[in-house]
Amino acid sequence: MNQQKKQTQPLRVACLGAGYFAQFHYDAWRRTGRVVLVGACDQDLEKAKATGLAAFEDLAVMLKMSCPDLLDIITPPPTHLSAIKAGISQGVRAIICQKPFCTSLEEADEATRLAEKAGVVLVIHENFRFQPWYRTFKHALDSGVLGDVLQLTFRLRTGDGQGPRAYLDRQPYFQDMPQLLIHETGVHWVDTFRYLLGEPEAVYADLRRLNPVIKGEDAGYFVFDYPGGVRALFDGNRLLDHAAENCRTTLGDASLEGTAGSITLSGDGSVTLRPFGNVTETVLLQPQSWKGFGGDCVKNLITHVVDGVLDGKPLENEARDYLKVIALEKMIYEADRQGRKIREVAYA
Repeated sequence: MNQQKKQTQPLRVACLGAGYFAQFHYDAWRRTGRVVLVGACDQDLEKAKATGLAAFEDLAVMLKMSCPDLLDIITPPPTHLSAIKAGISQGVRAIICQKPFCTSLEEADEATRLAEKAGVVLVIHENFRFQPWYRTFKHALDSGVLGDVLQLTFRLRTGDGQGPRAYLDRQPYFQDMPQLLIHETGVHWVDTFRYLLGEPEAVYADLRRLNPVIKGEDAGYFVFDYPGGVRALFDGNRLLDHAAENCRTTLGDASLEGTAGSITLSGDGSVTLRPFGNVTETVLLQPQSWKGFGGDCVKNLITHVVDGVLDGKPLENEARDYLKVIALEKMIYEADRQGRKIREVAYA
């Protein structure tokens, strides 16, 4: 985005959706400066009323009556394209849309083109790159303290996928998703790996379903190849846990390893640095009692977007760039289907 004069009036924000994860959005908006919440919409009107905001069950009505500058879409993918069209038609300046973005790459591309044509900022709410531990990883990577980085690894161990009641207490629709581990969860690390290492040149995957009560995959691997033999590995298993008082803080553990040292993410959100050939570790990020979800990454992303819209600062995860994440997700499933490494990485 081009630099522009800072806006002094608060940004008017309306939210579509009041389900489980929406609670983190409303809380984050309330703790974000320079905004005012003007409405909440949900097909269950009682849920919208529970937010304490002006409540609506029809998006078009909310947009007309509340006149928001920004629409925050916190609903499942089948609603995304129509909600984006509605926001554009009512003249919003910006839209934040939760991931997974739309139901297909083709639909996401259509939404992106419509927003671009209308001059509407469209950012995908992919918030894991905004978690403080991955920001710490990025700072260490950019500083050169790790030397030549050769390996990035994340082990997903949510511990919530065992037995017949898997996911029912929090997000029951997980049981019916035909694609779960990668489409709903692993996609976070598709984007995080891109944030840390850039675009891969090859993709390999091996996925499987372990819990018979669900429809999609709940365990597996994907590997991104980078030049010079660099690799990024996602190792996911929703039936297993990791060493953490709350497995949902980081959802697992991670390491970024280089010729001069390595950094490690633990389940409490702490990050440590160990120089090569040394057994002593330095703490780069202390464990904390973060507000909100995942190190307060929802608020971090929202604040980032507010600064972009009001101050013209560059934005991460705009829809056009996020289409690459969807394309890589498709390649992961295709690599698993074919049982081979896909070297023809294409985003078009």
